[in-house]
Amino acid sequence: MTAIDEETLEVGPPGSTSKWTWSGVPYWLIGIFGLIALIGFQILTKERWREGFDFIFGGLRLTLLVTLGGFIIALIWGLVIGLMRLSKNTAVRNLAMFYIELVRGMPVIVTILIITIVLFGQVIELLGEGAERFRPSFAVRGTIALGIIYAAFIAEVFRAGIQSISIGQSEAGASIGLSRRQVMRKVVFPQAIRNIMPALGNDLIALLKDSALVSIIAVRELTQMTRLWTGRSFAFIEGYMILTAFYLTLTISLSLLLRWYEKRIQVPE
Repeated sequence: MTAIDEETLEVGPPGSTSKWTWSGVPYWLIGIFGLIALIGFQILTKERWREGFDFIFGGLRLTLLVTLGGFIIALIWGLVIGLMRLSKNTAVRNLAMFYIELVRGMPVIVTILIITIVLFGQVIELLGEGAERFRPSFAVRGTIALGIIYAAFIAEVFRAGIQSISIGQSEAGASIGLSRRQVMRKVVFPQAIRNIMPALGNDLIALLKDSALVSIIAVRELTQMTRLWTGRSFAFIEGYMILTAFYLTLTISLSLLLRWYEKRIQVPE
């Protein structure tokens, strides 16, 4: 007779150690996949849902471009700010801290508006007649804005990752004649990047979700396309459920990839 309790279910003969653990089942993931599948079924079987999907799908490419472009900018600028944060020069270090705290202390949507409308507007006005050559689209402005914003968060990730490396590693590099820059480039940074990859992955997922905020400046990514379609069709349930499926598919895919990577780099005890 099979013994069952709240946590485990025996799958072998009585007395065997082969058990299936209820607590090991990712119910949350099953639920999310179920929701995505339900929305997909509606899209396949109902014309109104299919029409909404076809229209909103047009914003996927721009969402991915804004996300990837913003993340690349954030990585480059964030590394610069992170190194400035570790500088022994008091002025440089405080300048980096000022930038980080200023950006992190502002709502993302407010910072996007300030950068894309106010700052770009001032630059175009200063250029005067030459502004025609420097009039980036709002998609480009939004991408730059997200990169500048997330650089403040990624700078702290780089700082923490570099500081997590034992000082003995730097001393060992210096003992064999490496300069400070060589120690950072050849000894410390390669080890730090391994430690900070999961955190960078989380920032990429967060940036993907925050890319929806550029819809406030009429960039036709997924959220703006949904607003346009629901505004003319009044199919708010269909439109926003399709949008939900898009974002869940993207974020869950990245999350699962990140979990796989974390297991790959995990050091066994």
